[in-house]
Amino acid sequence: MTQRSILAGTNQTIIIKAGGSVTVKGHAGERLIAEGSAGLSVERRSESEIGRARAAVGDHVLFDLRIKLPSLKEKKEPEEVIEIQIGGSGEVLVPFESNLKVYAGKDINIQNIRGQVDAYSGLHLNLQDVNRLGNASAGGAMNLDCQTMPGTNMEFKCGRDLRFHVHDLTSARIRVRDLGGYWEARIGGGEKSVYLKSGGDVTLVTDQTVEALPPNYILGKIEKPTRA
Repeated sequence: MTQRSILAGTNQTIIIKAGGSVTVKGHAGERLIAEGSAGLSVERRSESEIGRARAAVGDHVLFDLRIKLPSLKEKKEPEEVIEIQIGGSGEVLVPFESNLKVYAGKDINIQNIRGQVDAYSGLHLNLQDVNRLGNASAGGAMNLDCQTMPGTNMEFKCGRDLRFHVHDLTSARIRVRDLGGYWEARIGGGEKSVYLKSGGDVTLVTDQTVEALPPNYILGKIEKPTRA
């Protein structure tokens, strides 16, 4: 496995593109440490240089789409991002406060991030102990366990089971389409809009009261959070 490291500092925007699977973990240091196989590179670029996320293995393109970098309240001068490319699979340690955009052809596992995370996986996606949830999608199962969701009109899709837990979601209209059909529900005043689409089962995890909505007044799978 090849290793590269770079001084990232805090509140850094980091873009990670992997052809295989990637694990990303937050840590207390200010250095980014990446390990990977089959063509690992770490580069620092200006934000204006990165307008398209493209991950490829040889001539086979896994992702090729335009991206919107996280909108931060306090932007760095000069505006820079760190871009990591891994041809195969790998692991990346980043400072806790990092803002991430992660693309992988296979699985993505992200843990202990205090910034915002946007993630797109070809197979399974797992977000644990993440502060801000941005955009996310997966070809396989998806597990989202995050503290907050800044967006007011959000959509999350995956090919298999979807587990959705946003800890501070206290006012939202939830629309779900999964293996069992379609259902709608409301939490609190319903200020935010969340659409969950899954090729398997959707599990909504919340400690709030969930109200079934017309026309059918049907609720799907709802669980209370597990207390440590």
